[in-house]
Amino acid sequence: MTEAASHLQEAAPDRPATRAALYLRVSTNRQAEHDLSIPDQRRQAERYCETKGWQIMAEYVEPGQSATDDKRPEFQRMMDAALHGGSPFDVVLVHSFSRFFRDQFQLEFYVRKLAKADVRLVSITQDLGDDPMSNMIRQIMALFDEYQSKENAKHVLRAMKENARQGFWNGALPPIGYRTVEAEKRGAKIKKKLEIDPIQAETVRLIYRLALRGTSDSGPMGLKSITKHLNENDIRTRDGGRWGIAAVHQILTRTTYIGEHRFNTYDSKAKRAKPEAEHVVMDVPPIVTNDEWQAVQAHLKARNPKWTPPRTVSGPTLLTGNAFCASCGGAMTLRTGKGGRYRYYTCSTRARQGRTGCSGLTVPMGKLDTAVASHIEDRLLHPRRLTTLLSEVLERRDDYIARRRTHITELRRRASEADAKLKRLYEAIENGIADLDDPALKERVAELSAIRDQARSDAERAAGAIERAGPELTAEKVKAFATAARKRLRKSDGTYRRDHLRAVAQRIEVIDKTEARIMGSRTALLKTLTAAGAQTAAGGVPTLELKWRTR
Repeated sequence: MTEAASHLQEAAPDRPATRAALYLRVSTNRQAEHDLSIPDQRRQAERYCETKGWQIMAEYVEPGQSATDDKRPEFQRMMDAALHGGSPFDVVLVHSFSRFFRDQFQLEFYVRKLAKADVRLVSITQDLGDDPMSNMIRQIMALFDEYQSKENAKHVLRAMKENARQGFWNGALPPIGYRTVEAEKRGAKIKKKLEIDPIQAETVRLIYRLALRGTSDSGPMGLKSITKHLNENDIRTRDGGRWGIAAVHQILTRTTYIGEHRFNTYDSKAKRAKPEAEHVVMDVPPIVTNDEWQAVQAHLKARNPKWTPPRTVSGPTLLTGNAFCASCGGAMTLRTGKGGRYRYYTCSTRARQGRTGCSGLTVPMGKLDTAVASHIEDRLLHPRRLTTLLSEVLERRDDYIARRRTHITELRRRASEADAKLKRLYEAIENGIADLDDPALKERVAELSAIRDQARSDAERAAGAIERAGPELTAEKVKAFATAARKRLRKSDGTYRRDHLRAVAQRIEVIDKTEARIMGSRTALLKTLTAAGAQTAAGGVPTLELKWRTR
């Protein structure tokens, strides 16, 4: 009996060894380059397989990938091999379940997918069985891993936001026109800031000039025209590529170029923009002025199909989108007669509904175009008329500057007083009158230092606001304004520029065949004059959206 059993045992085939695939992961590229985490995980996995008598069939290394989602190349390659590769291994071996996933739902989802292919997930440091109790423990561990991951992300984001508040760069590729430079060293960490890249910054300024004035003062250019101009003139991107509309639009809308770089603006997981309250504004050197940036935003908004119909921007008529019927408020649209020989502005309501809809009228296009453009050129853009229109705005500007200067004087007085008190305290310490170790003295020094530094900072900020407001508007500057604007209103062939006219007059209401009402915004008028090339800061004056009206 013993001999028969021995014979059967010798004849039985050896049980095949368990085949294992190693999955090794670290979260960041820095860990992959500098830490020993991957080699340490590999060494422990090899020792574990040797102890168990398992055979290592494959190794999947994921350097610098987060485990909060499944968007990992090696992870996907491993899953594809396990599910569709003909069962090349029986076990996926990880150092801990957090190396596989830091999301409890995703972990269980992929564990079940592996189980359907007869593949088990095994952890070296969290060795569990397949019974219900072990499954529950694994799920609890996954919940803790997910919580820890979210807490770590929260603390990292908080540190990065504070880093941005202090003016330091958090990494990634800087916006075009800037480069990073080492600012200071804190322990082993090197803090970096943004500085202007003189070569690429000139490209940024060129894009803004094209958006505001075009080439040779041809008038403002749109995104497509700017992109085409850059590519036709062999002006390359930072990496030597060709320009696209999206890249040009980003440059023209990014507040970084006026010295306000915004951090924490987008939620990459939710794929949506974050509320503005969560943004962190980081001070950087500006490349363009605030007036130029604001003028470009107004220009882009006017050309945006969400705000202005496409035909209003690119239509063939001078007053497209600006002329309205005074009776019903409907748009005046183009109508032709005699095979296109005659062109008219007609009330759209009357054209659709007849006299029952509106009693509006039809006006010859050339007559209305000439009347409106000539009035703007000869009357509105006359120096005396401009001074009258802008007098209230300029008075507000003067009051604003006067209040700012008074405030600056008071802040500087407070800073000087705090500095004088600090000097007296330091003299008392040097003369042995006061004890430096006295807690009350330390508290007083800190308080006075804070008052002095805050007052100086507030004074500098207020002085910067006055500088942005610019110099006083004189009669000579108003005259230069008017001359430049009138010159740019006409093209070289004598016809009028639609963009310039629309910027000055936003609405023309046709009352009858002899009268029309021209309306516009004083703020828009100031911005237009600034963009026309006159050097004044009126465009930066904080004003209300007051309307001017002429007959």
